[in-house]
Order: sequence, then structure tokens, then C-alpha cells
Amino acid sequence: MTNPLSPHLQVYRWQVTSVLSILHRITGVVTSLGSLLLVLYMTSFAFSRELFDFINFVFNNLLGRTILIGLTFSVLFYFSACLKHLFWDSGYGLDLITAKLTGWITVVVSGLLTILIWFIIYGVI
Repeated sequence: MTNPLSPHLQVYRWQVTSVLSILHRITGVVTSLGSLLLVLYMTSFAFSRELFDFINFVFNNLLGRTILIGLTFSVLFYFSACLKHLFWDSGYGLDLITAKLTGWITVVVSGLLTILIWFIIYGVI
């Protein structure tokens, strides 16, 4: 068995910036698919009251709420990562320490805003 000609995944360590880059792409796709759920929900009443009631039933159980909370995090993470990339495109925050710090800030802010939004929805705040 011969060695690979170029460095392979076994040579590289996972880094915060690479994981967040992959997560940014994944949340972009999830956000796009989530927008289809939003369109389905908003147009369901136009078709029939039964369809609207069914969609409400699906979204109001544990699995539906978990999906909605995940979609909320996805939208917020994608938005905040896009803001980070906007600064990077302007030439700010490109050094490694700042890139790692803003990556962690993106994750924490997205998580905290998700919790805040769902606390507001449930009337806790």
C-alpha cells in the first residue's frame, strides 16, 4: 500500500475555523429547507382548515418544537456567521486569534439568542 501523494484528513487536526465553516454551509442549507416549512405553514390555511390544524399539531408536539428550535438556531447562526464573513471580506479579523474568537462568539450569541427567543415564545420572559 502506498502513501497518498497529498496530505490526507488523517494528517490534519480539526480546527474551530474549519468546523464553523462547515457548520455555516450546513446551516445555510437547513435554513433554506426551513423556509419551505415556513411557506407550507403560511399557505396551509389557504388550502383548508384541516391542513392548517394538522400543521399546527405537527409543530406543537415535542419533535416539531425540537425542529423549530433547531431551525431558529440555524437561522441565527447562519446570519451571525454571514456578518462575520462580511467583516472578513472587508479585511477585518483575519488573524488567527480574532478568527477563533469571533467563531466562538458566533456560536455563543446564536445559542443565547435562540434561548431568548424561545423563552419569549413560551412567556418565560
